[in-house]
Amino acid sequence: MKLGIFTPVFGNLSAEQMLVEVRKYEKVSAIELGTGGWPGASHVDVDGLLANRGSLHEFKSKIRDAGLFISALSCHGNPIHPLPSIAKRDDEVFRKTVDLAAALEVPTVVTFSGCPGAGPRDESPNWIIAPWPPEYLDALAWQWETKLIPYWQEAAGYATERGLKIALEAHPGFCVYNPETLLRLRAACGPSIGINLDPSHLFWQGIDIPVAIDSLGEAIFHVHAKDIAFNNSQLRKNGVLDGKSYLRMQERSWIFRSVGWGHGESEWKQIISALRLAGYDHVVSIEHEDALASVVEGLSSAVNFLSGVVLTDPPVEAWWV
Repeated sequence: MKLGIFTPVFGNLSAEQMLVEVRKYEKVSAIELGTGGWPGASHVDVDGLLANRGSLHEFKSKIRDAGLFISALSCHGNPIHPLPSIAKRDDEVFRKTVDLAAALEVPTVVTFSGCPGAGPRDESPNWIIAPWPPEYLDALAWQWETKLIPYWQEAAGYATERGLKIALEAHPGFCVYNPETLLRLRAACGPSIGINLDPSHLFWQGIDIPVAIDSLGEAIFHVHAKDIAFNNSQLRKNGVLDGKSYLRMQERSWIFRSVGWGHGESEWKQIISALRLAGYDHVVSIEHEDALASVVEGLSSAVNFLSGVVLTDPPVEAWWV
């Protein structure tokens, strides 16, 4: 496995400046680039690169000359949003990202599954996580059968034609938010659908990450490294479901943290070992969303922590077998 950095954390810098900053972390060899949606596209001119093969070659050369490679292109959006204008926008970003990934020979596109409304007249997404009152189950069935599965069956075909894999980040608020929902969609849409495994979105749901990894197996296409920390006084009082702003850190049941500041070395070693047992040997991409640490502090801490945890050499045949 290799260490990488998800570059929107350097969103205020040019692509050239971003590469300089990333190279300061000697153990990092990969970058994950945002191409639109919520991470934005601060380091990638998607339309320009698709229109100009010369620019595409120059862009690839700059990254290669920096001693780096691209682990994934990311365009987190909601292509099944109930508002047609938003759905169309995010679908276009996704398809352009797939086209660019193919041109750059990047194997994976990371995004969200999306979430529609609860019915055809809704204007806001509706994340349904309870079976009662009974209309919720009817609405959930409508979401999957009418919106989610048909969209991703067609989108998976678009990616497959271009030799690409789609890594859906299992994220609360969207239809795919845990291993079960990911594997259900994969069964309906085919093996080009997999997961971008981000433990931070699974920890607070009470999911045992190594157990989740074992269940996902070859469906793991890409991995984020991000942690959470629980606020036990709020957790005992209010539970894990928490709709308060991430800025209200002292009042929340949990907050995002840099890797190692929520769960310890032993737990992360179990995660990395489970990934290797599952056959994953790609990139562990650090995502910095720790409001208690600066960019430099958060990334430095995560890189130093993961350098002692991530197994970077390929496994070899054991002499004792």
